[in-house]
Amino acid sequence: MHPFSFTKAPSTRAALEAGRRGGRYIAGGTTLVDLMRETVERPETLVDISGLPLDEVTVTERGGLRIGALVTMSEAAAHRKVRTLYPVVSQALELSASAQLRNMATIGGNIMQRTRCTYFRDVTADCNKREPGSGCAAREGVNRSHAILGTSEDCVATHPSDVAVAFAALEARVHLLGPGGERTVPFADFLLRPGGTPQREQALTRGELITSVEIPAYPRPLKSGYLKVRDRQSYEFALTSAAVALHIRGGVIREALVAAGGVGTVPWKLPAVERALIGERPSERLWAQAASPAADGAQPLEHNRFKVELLKRTVERQLRIVGDSK
Repeated sequence: MHPFSFTKAPSTRAALEAGRRGGRYIAGGTTLVDLMRETVERPETLVDISGLPLDEVTVTERGGLRIGALVTMSEAAAHRKVRTLYPVVSQALELSASAQLRNMATIGGNIMQRTRCTYFRDVTADCNKREPGSGCAAREGVNRSHAILGTSEDCVATHPSDVAVAFAALEARVHLLGPGGERTVPFADFLLRPGGTPQREQALTRGELITSVEIPAYPRPLKSGYLKVRDRQSYEFALTSAAVALHIRGGVIREALVAAGGVGTVPWKLPAVERALIGERPSERLWAQAASPAADGAQPLEHNRFKVELLKRTVERQLRIVGDSK
């Protein structure tokens, strides 16, 4: 670990000033500290924001939810409104990491976490995300866990967050505060595909701070859930995952929200699947037909071709689970 200075922000204003000068925000530290130990991250200054008033879950005027950036994963998962209105969020959180990590990690930190790509974390390997212009060792290396959607010649690393997949499906918004004031970014635009600049992962400007994630209100009842397929049940990242939310009224699907994880460089929204569902009546045939375009546009590598079929089956299975639930 390289030497660094540490300061605890006594106020939001002080945090923003420290961030404007180049300080890196830290709350739970469950990802950043690990990367610092491995010398992947080498910040000169850490700014502890854990004392800021960003730790509440509130209902919006229109009936959605705002989850403060410093709400821990375990707190968000257990919150009555989250569990009642958006079980897909609770399930995604509970299937993430370990209980100890969920007690420390925050919602803001979770969606900011960096990839688990082994080449990114190995400072001796070529990685454009860690060292722009050095190359991408994963493309010709062991790439079983890597992305098949949203990739580029420069990067094929997956985004690791489970709850980010739920937020993407629900078309959440990220509220930001920075030296220039407040702004809101659609979740679909907050996490960036690698393109030619894989080192830039979020649509943040210098010194900006996540204050909350807002989930919009949807017609009721909204049935939802999260399915995670992984090599083992305990503390493992997704090979594929599916976040599904359906509003069914009069026996017809009126609203469909679907996204996939474990397969994209960012959480992957599936609009073709959503279009195939809206206006239809739930049936075994529909679930299979709607899931068939889930992997459209995939560009598999040598070791992860299995993800194409696995993604379709994961989406189909979760459509069935949510669509057939009472």
